[in-house]
Amino acid sequence: MKNFVVKTIANAGALAVAVWLLDKITLTGGSTARKAGTLIVVALIFGLVNFLVKPVVKVLTFPLFILTLGLITLVVNACMLLLTSWVSGKLDLSFHVEGFWTAVVGGLIVAIVSWALHVVLPDED
Repeated sequence: MKNFVVKTIANAGALAVAVWLLDKITLTGGSTARKAGTLIVVALIFGLVNFLVKPVVKVLTFPLFILTLGLITLVVNACMLLLTSWVSGKLDLSFHVEGFWTAVVGGLIVAIVSWALHVVLPDED
């Protein structure tokens, strides 16, 4: 359970950095507490999308992983971020990613920051 909470906090932090750095990834809302709550829910959605959808996409695109030497991972991460944005919109959350190239850069930022936070934060159950 502790591992799940740590990963969710790391995802929320990574998404917050992407929102802060990129103008086309938006998180609107009233107070800071409301934005933080929205960010936690979006991080949960992002984790669920990565847990359920990403492995299927990786298996289906395995030949492209070999052909591009893994660079297709950037596209897969962008698609997962766009899917998270779409689900957030359906759930009436104020998180939006505008455009594919913004999602590619945002996915790269989220991957780097998540990795860095996982190195720093404890990871035991």
